[in-house]
Amino acid sequence: MIFGNINHLEEFGFLEDSVKKCFAYLKDHDLASYEKGTHEIDGGRLFVNVVEYTTTAAENRFWEAHKDYLDVHVMLKGQEQIDVNFIQNMELKEYVKKDDFLPMEGEKNASVVLREGDFLVCYPSDGHRTAVQVEEPETIKKGIFKVVI
Repeated sequence: MIFGNINHLEEFGFLEDSVKKCFAYLKDHDLASYEKGTHEIDGGRLFVNVVEYTTTAAENRFWEAHKDYLDVHVMLKGQEQIDVNFIQNMELKEYVKKDDFLPMEGEKNASVVLREGDFLVCYPSDGHRTAVQVEEPETIKKGIFKVVI
């Protein structure tokens, strides 16, 4: 996983071109003004899900990872804690191919807090639990780019 801020992208020149396309798209489009839902960028190879939800306590959330896509979470409004751990440390459940959803159970290894402009890249080995409140529940808006691996 890679944690950073869009104001310091020059530090991330090593990222895959497909991930850099996400940031180029973000620079040229006002995602904060997008309606919730899926927005195609490059067919099924690259798209962004714009989501709005209220964060909650960790015990109300679930763990996930993906096999076909990597995620690039970009915070547009508010703040959210994302708990992380490597899938090798987790109890894996049955993979749901049609949703590219690998549920799992376990404990967090670390957490990051995404604030406006922060991003988190989650690769297939990166289990993540999103929508965890930082101090109290808060309504957030973020873009989740889905990039074919």
